[in-house]
Amino acid sequence: MKMSTDEKATRRELERQLERAGRLAAVTTDRTTYDRIRDFADDLKQKLQRLMTRRRGQDEVRARARQLWEEAGRPADRDLDFWLQAERELAEGDATDQLRSD
Repeated sequence: MKMSTDEKATRRELERQLERAGRLAAVTTDRTTYDRIRDFADDLKQKLQRLMTRRRGQDEVRARARQLWEEAGRPADRDLDFWLQAERELAEGDATDQLRSD
């Protein structure tokens, strides 16, 4: 599914700020200022990463919910039930994967 207009705007704004921080860091000679700009850029990168991760998570839930809905014969007015079931299944799968990696 496509990104919403708000998500696109947020992504563009974060990318624009990151680009500005990079340009500013490139011409900054003061070490303290440079470190602060670098920290700011790192924060922006983390925000952008969270935005993209959240988006991938929603896409996975959406795909699984649709699969569940289709398997159930496409009943009307049960979209929330399938969405919540998909979230639970994916969360359980993530928890199982986490336990295996520990």
